Amino acid sequence: MASTGTANPIFKILFLKKEFAHFMARYTGPKFKLSRRLGISLSGTGKDLKRPFPPGQHGANQRRKVSGYGLQLMEKQKLRHMYGLNEKQFRNLFERASKLKGKAGENFMFLLESRLDNLVYRLGWANSRPGARQLVSHGHVTVNGHKVDIASYTVQVGDVIGLRERSRGLKAIKEALEGRHHLPAYLEFNPTAMEGKYVRLPSREELPQDIDERQIVEFYSR
Repeated sequence: MASTGTANPIFKILFLKKEFAHFMARYTGPKFKLSRRLGISLSGTGKDLKRPFPPGQHGANQRRKVSGYGLQLMEKQKLRHMYGLNEKQFRNLFERASKLKGKAGENFMFLLESRLDNLVYRLGWANSRPGARQLVSHGHVTVNGHKVDIASYTVQVGDVIGLRERSRGLKAIKEALEGRHHLPAYLEFNPTAMEGKYVRLPSREELPQDIDERQIVEFYSR
């Protein structure tokens, strides 16, 4: 993934301020353009950053110093769009993380990673988090043998994530599994039973390194 410094700061801030005015909505526009504006690969493949500068006629040329607030907002939007949450969902989860013992920023990332839709994506049953969210909401996924159709459901360590029997032969799931390149060490996968187990919380080193969660903590502490 590209670092935060690869994209033009002024175009990022102009975009983020505009987007922040509509913060309750989930972004539904072109993902490649959004990735270039934020300077991060939202697809996880890096293909959306082949042109590592913001879209537009002057995207590769202009330079402007970014304020502290601008950096904080940028980090928040990067993480929010990465996991596909709207602002209300994102802030509520942050407030929940703030009440836990330990570092608020790291706890926040652990909670994001523990969402059911995210773990379905990590298991390789979908090529993207939106695709994983659709699998969950359409009732294809189980937790400990029970159907769960709430994408934001928090999976606990030790929980087993499965697919309903009628869903295991879905072409989209088979194709996604064939293209899976990596299974995180905090997940176990049984291909015969088509089940995954959340064996432990991830370490911070196993989560996106191009996110500075301390800036997000500062943003919500203003």
